[in-house]
Amino acid sequence: SAALGKFRGEIDQIPPMYSAIKVDGKRLYDLARKGREVERKPRRISIFDLRQHGRDETGDILLTVRCSKGTYIRSIAMELGEKLESGAYLTSLCRTRSGGFTLALAQNLEKILENL
Repeated sequence: SAALGKFRGEIDQIPPMYSAIKVDGKRLYDLARKGREVERKPRRISIFDLRQHGRDETGDILLTVRCSKGTYIRSIAMELGEKLESGAYLTSLCRTRSGGFTLALAQNLEKILENL
């Protein structure tokens, strides 16, 4: 959709309060848990690919995102909802790749423990 196009390429993203970034030596998630909100500086990130590939059985939209490190997917969902004037939030997230590691290379924890 046209709304997704606005999120592709290099964009500035404001980190969410529930993140591990430090502001004045304190983690944002610690401040958020205390009910405090502080100003966060936008960070430059890259969205290389963002596309919708259907809906699940509940009607939720399914997206695939290929992005740079430091990208907050929850923030993308929230900003997309704002852009569509409908609101949106993440119901699930599956990281399929991180650096040179892919989901296909992942191991089941129980299987790993069996082999110890």
